[in-house]
Amino acid sequence: MQRPIPCLFMRGGTSRGPFFDAADLPADTATRDRVLLAVMGSPDARQIDGLGGAHPLTSKVGIVSRGQAAGVDLEFLFAQLQPEKDTVDTTPNCGNMLAAVVPFALERGMARTQGLTTTLRVLTLNTGMLCDITVQTPGGAVEYAGDARIDGVPGTSAPIKINFVDTAGSVAPGLLPTGRVRDTIDGIAVTCIDNGMPLVILEAAAVGRTGYETVAELNADSELKARIERLRIACGHAMGLGDVTAKNYPKMTLIAAPREGGSIATRSFIPHVCHDAIGVLAAVTVGTACVLEGSITRGVAVMPAGLLKTVSVEHPMGEFSVELGLDPANPQKVTRAALLRTARLIMRGEVMVPAAVWPA
Repeated sequence: MQRPIPCLFMRGGTSRGPFFDAADLPADTATRDRVLLAVMGSPDARQIDGLGGAHPLTSKVGIVSRGQAAGVDLEFLFAQLQPEKDTVDTTPNCGNMLAAVVPFALERGMARTQGLTTTLRVLTLNTGMLCDITVQTPGGAVEYAGDARIDGVPGTSAPIKINFVDTAGSVAPGLLPTGRVRDTIDGIAVTCIDNGMPLVILEAAAVGRTGYETVAELNADSELKARIERLRIACGHAMGLGDVTAKNYPKMTLIAAPREGGSIATRSFIPHVCHDAIGVLAAVTVGTACVLEGSITRGVAVMPAGLLKTVSVEHPMGEFSVELGLDPANPQKVTRAALLRTARLIMRGEVMVPAAVWPA
């Protein structure tokens, strides 16, 4: 016997995975995690017995419920699984999967459309982050087709706009968890920062690389990966995150001068595999570092003038633009971050889990 669980399989930004109504999953965390592992087919490098795609970017789960607090329409819990591990990490956010939350809720009848567009406020339970998400809803239904293009996803889709309300110190204790905009840790100059995602940013040249290597070259570079993992563990302690050996954060981001007309070039590790692009909140955090005087990005990033800055973050598959609004009274303070994503409903139905995983 197997147990069916209602599920929508969705792409959000450059990630994808199954989405669930929280009411359809076990209430206790231990059973829920066993269910999610069975759904994804972890631990197994191929995830052959589940829905996982044998990569961290396709080993993600979204769990959505109606909002409980005043002014909050929806609550979102993101779960990061790994192909070869039996872990379910609900500590960090995922800005890409976030793009599919409102479409999922509308598809499942958890919220109503508002006209040509629908804007809902979403609370991310992982870190308490709030954001307003706007989707296209002509005719009272989610529109997936459109002209918006994001690098890392083929074709075009309807635009989804995400406005982050407050992302500083999402996991770490503050925007600059070490209390400084620049540190030297394990012999390398870094900026430790968290504006939605804890990051350690360093110049690629500091570890003997250009910052323009391909994803395949970096994933095959065992010497580099060992070096930045040692640095990551040291930075984890400095950032007040404790022993991060078994954690998915902080992410490690190598930077270099832009060479495709953007603001800065990046190679992002998540944290042990090089990202094919860059995560949404990692891009927001890199962009934030670019406006901070004295950060590791200074002298590397090419930034526009003004209090409303569009930061074009170059990555292996193209670029990711983040719009940052700065406080006129303190241009070092980011007051809002907005970006464009897309999403698509791929499959609707039921995912089956063995009855032994979740007994009736």
